[in-house]
Amino acid sequence: MKSAYELAMERLSKTEPARKLTAAQKAEIAEVDSQCTARLAQAELALKDELAAAAEQRDYEKAEEARRRFSIDRAKIEEDREARKQRIRDGK
Repeated sequence: MKSAYELAMERLSKTEPARKLTAAQKAEIAEVDSQCTARLAQAELALKDELAAAAEQRDYEKAEEARRRFSIDRAKIEEDREARKQRIRDGK
């Protein structure tokens, strides 16, 4: 018996066959992932530094603002990652 996921994937493949990525495309996607992961790590380190400074000063508003900025930055980085990967898949 097939799962709902398997049935959905079968229906999807009938309407739009899966694209095969070339080795170059796979390498480009891996590079994009690597770059975005590094950017996220930098943002996390900056957040930790800001949180430590805010905690030392007992400035909780500053800490909350740092968390909010990090959340926005993380969303932008993830959005950029997916957009770049999609362009590579589309061959643009």
